[in-house]
Amino acid sequence: MRTKLLEMSSLVEKSIHRSIGAVVQKDRAAADEVLNNEARINAIELEIDALAIELLALHQPMATDLRFIVAALKINTDLERMGDLSVNIAKSALALIDAPAAAIVVDIPYIAGLVQSMVRKSIDAFVAHDADLAREVLASDHAVDDLRTACYGRINASMLEDRANVKPALSLLTVVRTLERLADHATNIAEDVVFYVKGIDVRRGAGMKNPT
Repeated sequence: MRTKLLEMSSLVEKSIHRSIGAVVQKDRAAADEVLNNEARINAIELEIDALAIELLALHQPMATDLRFIVAALKINTDLERMGDLSVNIAKSALALIDAPAAAIVVDIPYIAGLVQSMVRKSIDAFVAHDADLAREVLASDHAVDDLRTACYGRINASMLEDRANVKPALSLLTVVRTLERLADHATNIAEDVVFYVKGIDVRRGAGMKNPT
């Protein structure tokens, strides 16, 4: 199960990276690659679910092993949804490639870099059983939310200034909103890592005081 999760996380990270590259570099081939990878990510999700059911049914795991399986099932779902979100970004990239050029000042590489860092840290935390690294991911979520709000303001202003900007602006809004959702899923994974390693539920701030 751990091997399958690592395979899936690698594919998802690659899809996120390629989808962002498709937006920034107007790379149609990168967008197509993301669309083609979706089926494999979905297939691995089903394989992990089947493995979890088998482990629960045949081995009746306890304590840390049980927490691992529970966390793995939740991480599996988050990774699959992150794969879907990378597909959404790739589709927006294709729309931007086909849309007229527009002067919209939004630093996609910067917000994307923060989100990719959160994704990488959440997966590294899972691999290393590192609750402290997972908590770093939790602390980064507000920064992404603030950037999303700032980007929304700039994009909305560009649409008001020039109607020609409306079509590309809507695609950029989708990209920014999707990046923020990716950060949310990375946060979910980090929360699951803390639960797996420490046995603490930190969702919505629970268990954040006096952690053990």
